[in-house]
Amino acid sequence: MEESIFADEPEEVLEVSQSNAYWHILLVDDEKGVHQVTEMVLRDFLFDGRALKVSNAYSAKQAREIIDQEDDIALAIIDVVMETDDAGLELVRYIRSELQNHYTRLVLRTGQPGQAPEEEVILEYDIDDYKDKTELTSNKLLTLLYAALRSYRDICVLDQHRRSLEQVILASTEIFEASSLSVFASAVLRQICTLLHLNGAIFYCTSLNDDLEESDNFTVLAASGDMEEFQTKHRDELPVLVKAAFEKALKEKSSFIEKDSYTGYFSTSYGGENLLYVSIDNQLNDVDRQLLDIYASNVAVTYENLLLKDEVLGSQKELAYILGEAVEQRSKETGSHVKRVALFSHVFALKYGLSTQEADLIKLASPLHDVGKIGIPDRILKKPGKFEPEEWEIMKTHAQLGADMLPNINNQVLKMGSIIAAQHHEHWQGGGYPKNLKGEDIHIAGRITALADVFDALGCKRCYKEPWPMKEILNEINKQKGKQFDPKLVEILHENLDDFLAIRDAFPE
Repeated sequence: MEESIFADEPEEVLEVSQSNAYWHILLVDDEKGVHQVTEMVLRDFLFDGRALKVSNAYSAKQAREIIDQEDDIALAIIDVVMETDDAGLELVRYIRSELQNHYTRLVLRTGQPGQAPEEEVILEYDIDDYKDKTELTSNKLLTLLYAALRSYRDICVLDQHRRSLEQVILASTEIFEASSLSVFASAVLRQICTLLHLNGAIFYCTSLNDDLEESDNFTVLAASGDMEEFQTKHRDELPVLVKAAFEKALKEKSSFIEKDSYTGYFSTSYGGENLLYVSIDNQLNDVDRQLLDIYASNVAVTYENLLLKDEVLGSQKELAYILGEAVEQRSKETGSHVKRVALFSHVFALKYGLSTQEADLIKLASPLHDVGKIGIPDRILKKPGKFEPEEWEIMKTHAQLGADMLPNINNQVLKMGSIIAAQHHEHWQGGGYPKNLKGEDIHIAGRITALADVFDALGCKRCYKEPWPMKEILNEINKQKGKQFDPKLVEILHENLDDFLAIRDAFPE
């Protein structure tokens, strides 16, 4: 039996290094002798440093059970005629169509080629090769394995690249903050490590205007491969070799390459210093180094731009607070009111279901809700008693004054501030001012700030009133539910009252 399957041919020896990994091969044939002889020929087989792990199935049914349980089968060599005349063909159809497995290489090996004509089978079934048992010598079997395993290996690498690219694309759509950039940078770094066959890499960034040698204010922005565990580590927890390489790069202000590593130094126009350490087995060529340099330089600039954006947003936030506090002080009220309204508004926005970005924008802009009071005369603004009808009409103009004061420019905070200033005295059921808007015609930011402002103001001492007890505040807000205030926001207030009280306690009058 054995002699009829494989003819004698001189063997070629493939020299490769040993590895602990293996290639998983599935032999499917109802003749035990075929399994025995095949395993004998493949006994010392090595490819890419990996030996074989062979699984045996003596029927298509048994093969299905193995394939259902194992997801690492690189190659299946399948007989056509087993429990039925087309059992092997149906197994191929099952693997490709039902399991949607397009990675495992499939080779049909038949002793009855007339039962399944080669051209017809190759056209109709998604197989990678077709062999007559009589022509499959030992050397041809080895050649078959080398070709099939190369194909499987390359398909897996391409799939890994595809998955990495998906990760890069998904991460790149939302690079609005350093944490998102970290996801993006790590995904790209993993892709580069795969392309260049690098063991691992770590990218290390400073904050703006920080000297990496003097400051601990730094970020391990991206890590990959055998260094991925250091993504969230502190500076002192980095490997000794990495720290030494970074110190050398910082001292010399330049990149350098050593026997088993490459260290890149990159400075930016705003003074940021950034370092990339790459662990290597083989020497990098100029193209490899250029790719690494492009990666590090572009990620460093993006990171720096995000930090600059944060500084600008911080400045806008402070400006909004300063303007809001100036109004409060002019009307003999404290600056804590605008801080509390901002934080109340942020909680309302998040609990209402707005995105983090929308909630943050409302928090930044809400301190501007009463900026129009700057245009109200002192005799009215600071009046301790009840307004006369004509005084009240003047007082109400502060909403539109505030909206008109904030310029209509391409600045999200000021645009949102204009909306809030104009609409925070509109009422849910109508009757508010300045435009008598109703329901959802009132911007959600206006509805949120309206409740946040009243909730806080009722509990504060003013020139015209004493602070109300919390029970009375909640009773009044309940009375105005569906009238002055959005009902959903009133429910959020009650459901999260402890959060609002904690803010009030943190920023007292």
